[in-house]
Amino acid sequence: MSDDHEHSGDEGDEHGHQDSHRETFSHDPIGHAEARAGMTVGELADEYGKAGVGAADLHEAVDIYTEMLDDDVTTFVGLAGAMVPTGMRQIVADLIRDGHIDALVTTGANLTHDTIEAIGGKHHHGQVHAEGKTEREHDEQLRDEEVDRIYNVYLPQEYFALFESHLREEVFPVLEDEGLVSIQRLTEELGRANSEVNEREEIDEGAGIAAAAAEHDVPIYCPAVQDSVLGLQAWMYNQTSEFSLDALADMTQLTDLAYEADTAGALVIGGGVPKNYVLQTMLVSPDAYDYAVQLTMDPPQTGGLSGATLDEARSWGKLEKAARNASVYADATITLPLLVAAARERAGE
Repeated sequence: MSDDHEHSGDEGDEHGHQDSHRETFSHDPIGHAEARAGMTVGELADEYGKAGVGAADLHEAVDIYTEMLDDDVTTFVGLAGAMVPTGMRQIVADLIRDGHIDALVTTGANLTHDTIEAIGGKHHHGQVHAEGKTEREHDEQLRDEEVDRIYNVYLPQEYFALFESHLREEVFPVLEDEGLVSIQRLTEELGRANSEVNEREEIDEGAGIAAAAAEHDVPIYCPAVQDSVLGLQAWMYNQTSEFSLDALADMTQLTDLAYEADTAGALVIGGGVPKNYVLQTMLVSPDAYDYAVQLTMDPPQTGGLSGATLDEARSWGKLEKAARNASVYADATITLPLLVAAARERAGE
């Protein structure tokens, strides 16, 4: 047998298989999750850790978010999508009250719906389309009945009239005396007014997100406020008054918060402007996020920001190279309560 033949035998067999020193796959085998009566949410999250695909991602997100709940972590939260009208309002307000959000970036739509609930309006369970009707016919009927639809959530339009009156009577006049104000100043005054009216009118529903932020000195940023009913009302009031908004004024306050943070974490719920606004803050800071979790339904392969992985954000310098991060691709109305409940359980809250 020639030396060449002996050498080729050491490299592998005719099928290309390595026959020496291959590491066996004995590490971290997939287990089979249990689901039993009486489990806590934290125990369920532990079971997710045995499994793969989305369950493993959520388990990792819980691990990371638990560390983010530490008081030494400055936490930035991006809240996009229809999270308030779909029932996630109390979760966010409680996180603010308990000191787990240092800065909130959200949409004018979420602030609009938060305010509607604070001053006595309600969102209602509905259906995608009525039995026996096409979706088009159903939405035509809702138009005639003056009811707005957010998938399977209904909102009577008279609550927008209530919202407009609230802004014109309780919010804008105070700001008008100040002239040009930051968007954060608008959200702060909105929260103060929501809290005051909620208490004065003895509204059954809690005062909500903006009120909690105002009460606990947590800034709310809304960089695309124009893209909402809140923004439309602000523009209309501006036409006949000295009130106006400075879109750049918030940048200093937000970037200072990022700059001064020894350890920073980002919780990104949904995508769009809130996600980018939270992440881009670190582009002008000497450091980047040490922790990050995102909950989204947008896929990464479209190249859009909303579904982009947090690993991709690392290439931009928005996350530290060694940052712990997880992306969970699922409906945030399902994953956010699980994430928060499990992490808070683990943190002993």
